[in-house]
Amino acid sequence: MAINRLLTFFFLIISFNVYFSQEVTIKDDKVLLDGKQILKAEKINVAQYSFFSMKDDEEILLYRYMDNETPRYVSDDYFILNFLTEKTKVESTDLGKISNFMNSRKGMEKLIKWLLKERVLNHDGEVNTERVAVFKDKYHENITERTLR
Repeated sequence: MAINRLLTFFFLIISFNVYFSQEVTIKDDKVLLDGKQILKAEKINVAQYSFFSMKDDEEILLYRYMDNETPRYVSDDYFILNFLTEKTKVESTDLGKISNFMNSRKGMEKLIKWLLKERVLNHDGEVNTERVAVFKDKYHENITERTLR
């Protein structure tokens, strides 16, 4: 009897997770959320992406991957999220949040999902100023200022 209740509860939790999950895809320089375009994307190179607002075509986010000038040593690598309209930079070594082996497009899809989950971006692709500040407080590691050059 307890097993049946536990299984029912487990399937209920899974169904809520599937129901509330959002599908983010980047296709033809368009960022699609559940099939609706919310941003424009531009792949500059393997290590850089830019995201643009749909409203006024303004660049709102620049993603850069930094190898810290040590290409063969990956333990010191990090990424920078530059929220251009907010004049805010976030540097983090938590590559697990966005990494996807050898596929930068999939990594950027993970990035957009993460920003949606943190409510930095809303479902229309607009940046929430207050949530950018909270996001910076949570994830900014201040790497550039700690690194000697």
